[in-house]
Amino acid sequence: MSSNSTSYLRTLYAGAFIVLLAMGVRATFGLFMQPMGIDHGWGRDVFSMAFAIQNLVWGMGSIFAGMLADRYGSARTIVLGAALYALGMMGMRLSNDELSLYLSAGVLVGLGQAGTTFPVILPVVARAVPAAYRSTAMGIASAGGSLGQFAIVPTGQLLISQMDWTGALWMLSLFVAIGAPLSVFLRGRPDVRTGEHSLKTAVRQAVADRSFHFLFWSYAVCGFHTAFITLHLPAYLIDGGLTATHGATAIAFIGLFNVVGCFYAGKLGERLSKKTLLAGVYFLRAFGILFLISMPLTPMVAYIFAAWMGVFWLGTVPLTQGLIGQIYGLRYAATLSGIVFLGHQIGSFIGVWMGGYVYQTTGSYTMVWWAGIVLAVAAAVLCLPIKEQARAVPLPA
Repeated sequence: MSSNSTSYLRTLYAGAFIVLLAMGVRATFGLFMQPMGIDHGWGRDVFSMAFAIQNLVWGMGSIFAGMLADRYGSARTIVLGAALYALGMMGMRLSNDELSLYLSAGVLVGLGQAGTTFPVILPVVARAVPAAYRSTAMGIASAGGSLGQFAIVPTGQLLISQMDWTGALWMLSLFVAIGAPLSVFLRGRPDVRTGEHSLKTAVRQAVADRSFHFLFWSYAVCGFHTAFITLHLPAYLIDGGLTATHGATAIAFIGLFNVVGCFYAGKLGERLSKKTLLAGVYFLRAFGILFLISMPLTPMVAYIFAAWMGVFWLGTVPLTQGLIGQIYGLRYAATLSGIVFLGHQIGSFIGVWMGGYVYQTTGSYTMVWWAGIVLAVAAAVLCLPIKEQARAVPLPA
């Protein structure tokens, strides 16, 4: 094996593992809603607002994290993100009122996720890997988040049962802190020779392009689905007569099946139209949601739904990130990815908040599930007009 291939594989695996930790711990937050709510007397609307803030801060922070990574390097950005993430988890443990929960689980964790997840990790992986394997590599790195969901959610449930939710949060804060030393394998900045235009020009060119807006708003639908399901599915299953273990297992199943989904989304993206694949992913999500709400709720129904959604869960990530690099280049990919990811997190904010609000006012999640179906079809339609050709980049005078 050549030294170059060893180097990019090291970058790929380190990046995938950082995403595994960050996304895996994030997927456990729904498990804390009931035990923390019982101890503090908080309703689901309180948790929904905290995690809605987290998602919105994550999205806005991703723009600045992308700019930091493009200017100062990914490693420094990841260290800062891991530190903020761990502090937010510890602050969540110490929260004793709604405001402190919003500041810790909302603001600090959101900023930490911005520096340790896809908008920062995937561009550095894309730059390190040869172009012929770039789409597959991003699929593998994205699958790290899914594998984390599969591995860490059951671990989180076990920690809660063995150490109470307070001890579980301390342990999970250590998990996310591991990302800091791993950042040494993702050092470096984009080579300025790969793009002669300025950041301002790159952003202005992208924002003026209709395809960029289609990516932004379709990604918002992805965020709506993933955030709502991650936080509210365990509670939805308990409301239907199942147990907390069934909820944790279902979330883990989503992660397990998405390992395959992410890998093949990236693999197929090398040979087929990324926008067509992306439209298919969104459209097929609608069938999974329709299946869940139309069938009597049993453990098997929950697991079939989780497996189906898992196949299409984060398959949007390598395809969306791949389109950004393919259309707009890699020089400022982290910044542009951060802007598009803000769309994802606007959808996440709406999905999480809407879930809590609708449940508190109606006692049911039915309205939100139907909204998810309609939005899935709308996102599929938005993807089809995207123009996949690389944009001409104006050179400086």
